[in-house]
Amino acid sequence: MMLAGSGTWAAVAAVFALSLNAFSLGAVPLSTPVATTVAEAAPAVAAAELEPQWRPRVTLYHAGGGGAGPRDSLGCRPVPMRTIATDPNLIPRRSVVYIRETDGLRLPDGTVHDGVWYASDTGGAIRGGKIDLYTGHGRASMQPVMPLNTRNVSVVRIGSFRGCPPTEA
Repeated sequence: MMLAGSGTWAAVAAVFALSLNAFSLGAVPLSTPVATTVAEAAPAVAAAELEPQWRPRVTLYHAGGGGAGPRDSLGCRPVPMRTIATDPNLIPRRSVVYIRETDGLRLPDGTVHDGVWYASDTGGAIRGGKIDLYTGHGRASMQPVMPLNTRNVSVVRIGSFRGCPPTEA
């Protein structure tokens, strides 16, 4: 989500306001703390306005073609359109990153990507300024991000996670 002509704090304030509206309209259960909802959304909104920390070259990988196994390097199931393989010397494993070029990307199920990815995999060919985006099962799963294949993207680290990456956005 990018708010034209506004600063980072204005964007975070807008997310906070949207979160409060979601609570008052019943879209978010009252048992969900506001801080949790805002904390999950605000880093990506703020990251959209930051200068990239890295500009790695993207390649794509998917299950069913010999490129991905059933588990990533953390022992977790890779999450389609969320898992990235990185060189841990550049982008540490368990990093949550924002990739600007994937924010707003329309996915096959009709949802829109928020640009958030999880560094939970590595690979023999992933060295230095390169990342692999895991797209799901089969070559067709690569279609939404195919325009990014072999291009450099803007990456900002927005946090870290414990255990396995979330399976839902």
